[in-house]
Amino acid sequence: MGALRENFWLLPLGELSRAEWEALCDGCGRCCLHKLEDEDTGEIAETNVACRLLDIPSARCSDYRNRKAFVPDCLRLTPRIVNDIPWLPPSCAYRLRAAGEPLPAWHYLISGSRESVIEAGISVAGRVISETDAGPLEHHIVEWERA
Repeated sequence: MGALRENFWLLPLGELSRAEWEALCDGCGRCCLHKLEDEDTGEIAETNVACRLLDIPSARCSDYRNRKAFVPDCLRLTPRIVNDIPWLPPSCAYRLRAAGEPLPAWHYLISGSRESVIEAGISVAGRVISETDAGPLEHHIVEWERA
């Protein structure tokens, strides 16, 4: 990863380097959960079912660099499309910064600790089930916190 500028998270997303963009992720893991979309209304229902690559205790991808080879429909989030993804959680650092909002106090770039996202109850770490064990997604619909 390249060098990170001091307070880079205060910059507009379009000015971030690739390394800074990747470092902006708060590591909550919610983007790695399966969602269901109602065909009639377009409403998105969240589940507690994780992609098979998500390491459940840490809520981190177990093979981030090669994830597209194993999960072809894994979304590569970019500054260009961040505003077009309706299922990103309201607490998502990418969503917040795209809207010009500050990062929350629990974000590791502010708190200095990768554990603060877990301590704040934002992370899905330890709170989800792998898709390899879940069964029908309809049995796993949840409402996550809106923090």
